[in-house]
Amino acid sequence: MKGSSESSSRGLNNTSGVSEFCTDGSKSLSHIDYVRSLLGSHKEANLGGLDDDSIVRALECEDVSLRQWLDNPDRSVDAFECFHVFRQIVEIVNAAHSQGIVVHNVRPSCFVMSSFNNVSFIESASCSDSGSDEDATTKSREIGSSRQEEILSERRSKQQEEVKKQPFPMKQILAMEMSWYTSHEEDNGSLCNCASDIYRLGVLLFELFCPVSSREEKSRTMSSLRHRVLPPQILLNWPKEASFCLWLLHPEPSCRPSMSELLQSEFINEPRENLEEREAAMELRDRIEEQELLLEFLFLIQQRKQEAADKLQDTISLLSSDIDQVVKRQLVLQQKGRDVRSFLASRKRIRQGAETTAAEEENDDNSIDEESKLDDTLESTLLESSRLMRNLKKLESVYFATRYRQIKAATAAEKPLARYYSALSCNGRSSEKSSMSQPSKDPINDSRQGGWIDPFLEGLCKYLSFSKLRVKADLKQGDLLNSSNLVCAIGFDRDGEFFATAGVNKKIKIFECESIIKDGRDIHYPVVELASRSKLSGICWNSYIKSQVASSNFEGVVQVWDVARNQLVTEMKEHEKRVWSIDYSSADPTLLASGSDDGSVKLWSINQGVSIGTIKTKANICCVQFPSETGRSLAFGSADHKVYYYDLRNPKLPLCTMIGHHKTVSYVRFVDSSTLVSSSTDNTLKLWDLSMSISGINETPLHSFMGHTNVKNFVGLSVSDGYIATGSETNEVFVYHKAFPMPVLSYKFKTIDPVSELEVDDASQFISSVCWRGQSSTLVAANSTGNIKILEMV
Repeated sequence: MKGSSESSSRGLNNTSGVSEFCTDGSKSLSHIDYVRSLLGSHKEANLGGLDDDSIVRALECEDVSLRQWLDNPDRSVDAFECFHVFRQIVEIVNAAHSQGIVVHNVRPSCFVMSSFNNVSFIESASCSDSGSDEDATTKSREIGSSRQEEILSERRSKQQEEVKKQPFPMKQILAMEMSWYTSHEEDNGSLCNCASDIYRLGVLLFELFCPVSSREEKSRTMSSLRHRVLPPQILLNWPKEASFCLWLLHPEPSCRPSMSELLQSEFINEPRENLEEREAAMELRDRIEEQELLLEFLFLIQQRKQEAADKLQDTISLLSSDIDQVVKRQLVLQQKGRDVRSFLASRKRIRQGAETTAAEEENDDNSIDEESKLDDTLESTLLESSRLMRNLKKLESVYFATRYRQIKAATAAEKPLARYYSALSCNGRSSEKSSMSQPSKDPINDSRQGGWIDPFLEGLCKYLSFSKLRVKADLKQGDLLNSSNLVCAIGFDRDGEFFATAGVNKKIKIFECESIIKDGRDIHYPVVELASRSKLSGICWNSYIKSQVASSNFEGVVQVWDVARNQLVTEMKEHEKRVWSIDYSSADPTLLASGSDDGSVKLWSINQGVSIGTIKTKANICCVQFPSETGRSLAFGSADHKVYYYDLRNPKLPLCTMIGHHKTVSYVRFVDSSTLVSSSTDNTLKLWDLSMSISGINETPLHSFMGHTNVKNFVGLSVSDGYIATGSETNEVFVYHKAFPMPVLSYKFKTIDPVSELEVDDASQFISSVCWRGQSSTLVAANSTGNIKILEMV
């Protein structure tokens, strides 16, 4: 089969495919030129042209090599079918002979048949699998366009299995086919001529009417055919065909019929029973098959478009329902507004002693104020509208994701209710009682009755509430002795009054936020400065003890400091490698967690000064975080690209594993008790709903926040009132809101050259830490050069 599948790309032995001879000499003609000239001139005979595209179209169909068809063990002889195939090949050879061209490759492997027995010449077949022909490789260039080669390769792979099932191994058959179709004069060294093609037609006619079932029998039969010895079954069953076959196989070329004699013979021109009807039936079948193909194509397109139309109709129906709900809410609010105004008006009428003149003056002032407020409102509306339109596609996708998620949840909630009421009915309870106890509303309809409005509207309003990040203060430090001032962590105390910074300069610096904002000094000094022996990686304030702050360093040491006394309280040294992150529990201020490069998370009691629990993992731990409501749970991010959420009462197995990041998880922060956000060096933040885990695995984040750049460094992460702040390796601060995956605001740190005092672009700088000031709109951000800014959303 491999040989037949390569049949258009290689030739056999010393044949040149097709040669052209004239009275004044001979010259060679390439196969593809022959095919073009042959079938180009034969168009009138309804054989069609065979240019490169037609060859490709033939190969793309489910065509089969004539050799495969002949050697099919299930083939039975159909006189009309065999004669139809033979006559097509005769006409192809005649077309070549009429132009003075000898066709060398009149062999079954050089023809393909369509499903309707239409025969096409494909130039040559290959037995190269047997390693017998090296020159054939050159001939592959004649048809070898890349597209044809790809199609042949596909056909080869599809037909491999069929080849193995056949009783005739194809590469051996192709090798033997050459000897079967070689005429006597060619064996004696004479040149190939038209009579040689006639001989090959005789061999082909014999194969058409004499199928054999085994390889050995095939070999014996074809050897006998060289001596014009025919098997008894063809002599008995097909005497006319056998007689005509012996005429074509005469050992003397001069005794064989010429092509014109062959075409005028009774065998070719003898009227066949129902020949015209069968040909007409085949043509009609061809046309019906083509129409069915077109019909199938149109049905497929119709089905897809109908599915799209149904989906669009469902979407429009959902939108219409939601619009109705919002309009109803708006009417209710407007009615409440009218009630409030009427109440205020009634109170106003009681004030009869108000002076008219003062009221008029006041009205004039109020009108001016109202005009200015109207202008501000108009400007704000236009600004919000433009931001809305810029991100309309993303907002739309979030809206539909939110709605379909709610509908899916409502559907899931409906199923157990349906089973419950079905069970009640089966138990013989009265339908009246069931109807009384069964809720009257469909959960899916309930989900459409406005449950989605408040959270989505809240997110939309918060997304549009602010227009930019404004610098409130630029903290300039006088620490010029350290070559690196990279800030690794920033943290606010419980009241948002002081913030601490820690970094590679081995110092914890405590600043008073309001004094920095109000003072316009050139250099700001910390109110407290604590020195460490090693570079600092993390910092965290105790939410209960105002003056207590904990730090972690590159040597794996966790330290607890008293800021008021300016001294170290406790030092814990159980980690074997660098500690990246620490966090106090808000619910239990004596509980501290740390994550280290040694693959462990340790829980510490600051009263005891030792670890009280350890969670061991196989990868580096980069971040830890307690939820604000409880000290019994803990989340942490790992270098294995996953986020783990543990119930500390069962530290052996995670309660939930969140899978979705493609690189190290550098930060985790709780947005609320059931939602957390994770940051990774794969350029994304991901929002996770802890309640959505299935068998302890969550692979579907609510959102993937993208817009910032983070592929290498720790850039900070902080959460406040649904807003998520993070840094970027483009030296920018980005703010997202939990409801939408695109940035709400961003601010780029400017780099000023200290000599020229001009702004320059330094690609090496990045934001290294960010922290919100409690639940306010103010945040502190620092970059890799130690530049710290206090920013505010406005």
